[in-house]
Amino acid sequence: MIKLRFAPSPTGNLHVGNFRTALINFLYAKKHNGHFLLRLDDTDNERSKLEFEKSIKEDLIWANICWDSETKQSNRIDRYNDVLKVLIEKDFVYPCFETAEELSLKRKSQLSSGKPPVYDRASLNLSDFDKEEFCSKGLKPHYRFFLNHETIFWNDLIRGECKYNLSNVSDPILVREDGRFIYTLASVIDDVDLNITHIIRGEDHVTNSAAQLQIFDAMNAARPLMGHLPLITDLKGEGLSKRIGSLSIKDLKKEEIESISLNSYLSNIGTSKNTELKKGINKIIEEFDISHFGRSPTKFNFDELNNINKKLIQQLDYKTFKSKFRDETQILDENCWNIIKKNITSFKEVKEWNEIIFGKVTDNEIDKDVREVFFKTLPDGQFDENTWFNWSQKIKENLELKNNEIFKLMRKVLTNRMFGPEISELILILGRDKIIERLKSK
Repeated sequence: MIKLRFAPSPTGNLHVGNFRTALINFLYAKKHNGHFLLRLDDTDNERSKLEFEKSIKEDLIWANICWDSETKQSNRIDRYNDVLKVLIEKDFVYPCFETAEELSLKRKSQLSSGKPPVYDRASLNLSDFDKEEFCSKGLKPHYRFFLNHETIFWNDLIRGECKYNLSNVSDPILVREDGRFIYTLASVIDDVDLNITHIIRGEDHVTNSAAQLQIFDAMNAARPLMGHLPLITDLKGEGLSKRIGSLSIKDLKKEEIESISLNSYLSNIGTSKNTELKKGINKIIEEFDISHFGRSPTKFNFDELNNINKKLIQQLDYKTFKSKFRDETQILDENCWNIIKKNITSFKEVKEWNEIIFGKVTDNEIDKDVREVFFKTLPDGQFDENTWFNWSQKIKENLELKNNEIFKLMRKVLTNRMFGPEISELILILGRDKIIERLKSK
């Protein structure tokens, strides 16, 4: 059975980029009847917070991304230490004693000489006596993995045949001076122990992947299949703007984006398929194909997402609509909903229209003479589909106004909005008594 994982660090809220990674891993796992693991990479004690862990889980549940199992790296530190000891004994890992300042000076010197800022492996020349001297002075080592300077090859699920030469890469730090395990090693140990078969993440991890494949080899473990998604950019193909780059799932919820709208959009951008609204998460799983993703940067267009969301709202049947507003004291009836939904773009607007229909409209002042003409020409009796035509004809007989001017003024006095349903439908929703009330109010 295939097994994939989503491994967020609970150091902040879930954002569009890492949410997309979670979604693609989930879709791939479920498409192939596999297992989806949620792994919380919470080894950073200072920045990892329970509130962010809770937030991440809430967002995934909101999006119908359900995990089959869960683990936390903070519960596996003893295991990491055991593996570290073995790797040290086999000379795959070595201790280093340079301070952050010393490493920074080395990098600056290399750059000024036109050389790549690659760690010079100076610590490999330290004798046992040297190491003891450093330790006696209170210095604690950080640990690096000794990279074999070779070209790593793999068949990427998205990028196809890939190769990466590690000769220009520093030996990666695995454990910091304070004993904190870095993602590079802890992730591999987890992937081996938890039988992860496929790893899908952003293309900014390509270098990490090449180095980590050597760590899999050092642990005598099978290499998982890799897939690297192109990064999300703005519409100009550049790095995400502050607005989009800081767009968390919490922000999208505030914008009243529905989860199926977001899932429909993010599962298709970056592929040759058109972005369109799907009926549900199961439909997205059914149609998902990792081979449809290309290597070009993926452009995030909030307007496209909003249009999908708008389409979703306008397609809602009355039963679903009513369930979302069950706490409202008054709610539009089915006829009202079927009329209103053609003109709304968010549930916020639904609430506004609910207030317009059942509440009071203020600041709807228009010319006094126009208001009087509207009132005196109001037809008697029951309203029907012909009422507005007859009413507007009488208004034109008394006012030298064009049709669109009459429409705007009538909408202003009845709703105090610039847009909405056709007046012919609107007056049927409001009814004669409510219209008289609006026409009399000042």
